[in-house]
Amino acid sequence: MFRTARLVSGLVMMTFVVMHVANLALNLVSIETADAGLKWLTWPWRSLPGTVLLYGAAAVHVALVLRALYRRRTLKMPAKEAAQILLGLFIPLLIAEHVIGTRVYGAMTGFEIDYEFVVRALWIDQPSVGFKQVVALLVIWAHGCLGLHFWLRYRDSYPAAAPWLLIGAVLVPVLGLLGFADAGKAVQELPLPAAPDEAAQERVWAALAAKDMFLTLAYATALGAVAATLALRGLRQALARRSQIEVRYESGQVVRVPKGSSVLEASRIGGIPHYAVCGGKGRCSTCRIRVTAGVDALPPPNPLERATLSRIHADPSVRLACQLRPTAPVTVLPLLAADRERALPVDAGRARPGREQEIAVLFCDIRGFTALADHRLPYDVVFLLNRYFAIVGKAVEQSGGRLDKFIGDGAMALFGLDSSTAEACRQALAASAFILAELDRLSQELTAELPSPLKVAIGIHAGPAIVGAMGYGGTMHVTAIGDTVNVASRLEAAAKEFNAAIVVSDTVVALSGLDLGDYEVREIAIRGSARPLNVRVVPQGAELAAGFAQTRAAQSAA
Repeated sequence: MFRTARLVSGLVMMTFVVMHVANLALNLVSIETADAGLKWLTWPWRSLPGTVLLYGAAAVHVALVLRALYRRRTLKMPAKEAAQILLGLFIPLLIAEHVIGTRVYGAMTGFEIDYEFVVRALWIDQPSVGFKQVVALLVIWAHGCLGLHFWLRYRDSYPAAAPWLLIGAVLVPVLGLLGFADAGKAVQELPLPAAPDEAAQERVWAALAAKDMFLTLAYATALGAVAATLALRGLRQALARRSQIEVRYESGQVVRVPKGSSVLEASRIGGIPHYAVCGGKGRCSTCRIRVTAGVDALPPPNPLERATLSRIHADPSVRLACQLRPTAPVTVLPLLAADRERALPVDAGRARPGREQEIAVLFCDIRGFTALADHRLPYDVVFLLNRYFAIVGKAVEQSGGRLDKFIGDGAMALFGLDSSTAEACRQALAASAFILAELDRLSQELTAELPSPLKVAIGIHAGPAIVGAMGYGGTMHVTAIGDTVNVASRLEAAAKEFNAAIVVSDTVVALSGLDLGDYEVREIAIRGSARPLNVRVVPQGAELAAGFAQTRAAQSAA
C-alpha cells in the first residue's frame, strides 16, 4: 500500500513537472505563446482540485520518503538509490522560494504572474535565484527519471522503450532551459514596467515580508522533518541494539544486527557484497539466499516475497534477503555472488563447505579448439572465444542457471540452486538447445573465417553435490563439488568420444519429464561405480527432439 501510494504521488508530481517544463519550452516560440500555454499546461494545477492534488501528492510523497528513511536499518545502500534519496531531500529547499514567491506575491499584490514577470525576476532582478531554479529543475528531473527507471526496469517492454525514454529525458529539460534563456534575452529588450503607485507598493512590501516569513517556515519545516526523522531513527537503533541476533554466512562472516533487520540490511551493515538489483523492494530475486540453519524459526514469507519465490519455483529453504527479517539466529548462503564477494576480508576465516543439494550440472567444450586456434592471430582467438562465452553465458542465465566458471574453452554451469531438481534438469536441457542453435548461427556468420563449422560437446547430469562458497581470497565464489560434477564432466568427455553434441544421463531425462526416446541409449562406465550409467546421445547436427524444442520455447517465453 505504501509503495503504491509513493509511486502514484510521484507520478502525479512528474506529470506536473513535464507539463511545467513543456510550457517553459514554448518560450522558444515567443513569450506570448508560453503565456497562452499557461491556460492548458500550468493553470489547471492552480485550480482548487489541481492544487489539492499536487500539494497532496507532494505531502504524501515526502512523508513516505521520510518513513522509508526512518525504517531503514542501515544507511549503506547502492549509489543510485542514495542519489535518488538525496536529490529528493534537496528538492523542497530548492523550489520553496519560487513556489512561495509566485503564490504569495500573486495573491497579495493582485499582479498578473505571467512569464514576463517571472523571467524578469529570475533572469534580470535576481539571477542568483534564477540559477537556483535551473539547478532545481535538473535535480527534480534527475530524481523523477531515477524513480521511473526503478519502476519500469523490470517491464518486458522497457528495454525496447529505454532508448526513446532516454531521448525524452534529455530533450525535455534541455528545451525547457533553452526556452528560459530565450525568454530572458527577450525580456531584456522590453521596456521596464511602470512603477506601482503608493498603495500597490505597500502591497508589494507586505507580500515580500510574507514571502520571507513563509520561506523561513518552509526551510525550518523541511530541515526539522529530516532532522527529526534521523533523530528518531537513531533512537530506535539505540533501543534495538539491546536485542540483537546473529546472521551467519556460509563464507565464514558473522554480522550482529537488531532483531527485525532484513538479511540484506545485515549484508550491508557487515560490508558483505550482496546483489539486490531492484534496490531491496522485493521486485526481483537477485538477493535470494538459501537458509542453511534456523529454517524452522523463520517468519513466513509476506505476500510480495511469496509471489516472487513462486515465480522462480524456489524450495522452502530459499528466501529473499530483502524481505526476510529473522527473529532468531540464522545461517545463510547468498545464491547469486556479487562481483566483490570474492574480495573477502583477511579475517573472514576459512570458507565453510556449504551443504549437500540436488542440482543439475552442465559441462560444455568446443571440439578441436586447439587446432582451430593454430595459425590464427591472438586477437582473433580472443574474439572467437568471447563470442562463444557470450552464447554460453546467455543460454545459462536465460534458462535460469548459474554460470560457475570458464575453463580454457570449456564452461561449467549449475542449475537448481534455488529451484527443484526437475526444473533444474529442464533448465539444463533448454540451455543446451540454446547453445547449439546459437553456435550454428555463429558458424554461419563466420563461414568465411572458419575451416569447418563450430562444434561443441555437452554433458549433463543431475544428483547430489556439495554447494557452497569455496576458494580463497580473490577466487572465493559459490560453486559445487562431488560425484555429480565429476559425472557431468565425464559425460562431456564421452560426447567427444562419440562425436556427439550432447550426452545426457537418464537421470536427467527421467527428472525432466521430457520424451527423449528418439535418441540412442548407451552405457558409460563411471570411475568408482560398479554399475554403468545409462545415457542418451544426441549426435552432431541432429534435429532436436520435441522435448528440447518445447523446453527452449518455454524458457524463451518466460
